[in-house]
Amino acid sequence: MSVDKSPAKISGMFDAIAGRYDLLNTVLSAGLDRYWRRRAIASLELTGRERLLDVCTGTADVAMAGARATRGAARVVGVDFAGAMLAHGVTKLRDKGLSDRVQLVRGDAMSLPVQAASVDAVTIAFGIRNVQQPEVACAELWRALKPGGRLAILEFGLPVFPAVRPLYLWYFNHVLPRIGRAVSKHTAAYDYLPQSVGSFPWGDAFARILTATGFSQVKARPLSLGIVYLYSAKKPEAGAGL
Repeated sequence: MSVDKSPAKISGMFDAIAGRYDLLNTVLSAGLDRYWRRRAIASLELTGRERLLDVCTGTADVAMAGARATRGAARVVGVDFAGAMLAHGVTKLRDKGLSDRVQLVRGDAMSLPVQAASVDAVTIAFGIRNVQQPEVACAELWRALKPGGRLAILEFGLPVFPAVRPLYLWYFNHVLPRIGRAVSKHTAAYDYLPQSVGSFPWGDAFARILTATGFSQVKARPLSLGIVYLYSAKKPEAGAGL
C-alpha cells in the first residue's frame, strides 16, 4: 500500500491533533509509552555530560526524558517540523522548569539543522516511519553523531508471537483508529497510523537499513511482546576497522 508521507501532509496532520496528542499516546498505549521512552533513554548509557538530539520530537516527551533521567543529558535539542506540536512542547518545558536545558527547533529529519558530528546521542521515537525517505533520515542521524555516539529509535512492529498477532492487528486496525478519531476529532490521522506501520520495514529489515548506513552494534529489541521495537546502534569511533 502506498502511503502519502509528504512533509506538508504529515506536519499538517500532527499540527491538527497536537492538543490531544499526549492524552492519546497514553490512552492508546495503556501507559506503556512512558516505559518505552525510559528504555530508549537507558540504552544510551548517558553520563550527564552529553548533548542529545531528539528527532521528530513532537511535544518533547523524549527530549524531557533525556534531560530528567538519572545522569541525564546536559543539553537536549529537539527537532520537529510540526509547529503546533513544538508549541505544546515549549509550554511543557516551561512548566517542568526545563527550558534552560532543552531547546526545541523547527526542522526536517531529512535535513537536520545541526552541524556534522556535533551530538553525543540521538533519539527518535515513533517518527522514523513518518519520514518520506527513512534512509535519508538515517544518514542524517549518522551525520549528526560524533564518532562513538549512540542511537536509540523506537518504532511500532508486530508481536513476536504469531498467535497474538491477529488480536493485536484487530485492535490496531479497527479499535485504535475509532478511539483516536473520537478523542482527536481528526478523521485522517488515526487511519494513517495503521497504514504507516503496515508500510514500514520493522525488525531485522530496519536493522539492515541502519547497518547499511554505517552504524555498528545494531540491535532490534522487541518490547511489550514486539508491538514496539527499540533499535540501538553506535557510530564507530574514528578509524575503527582500519
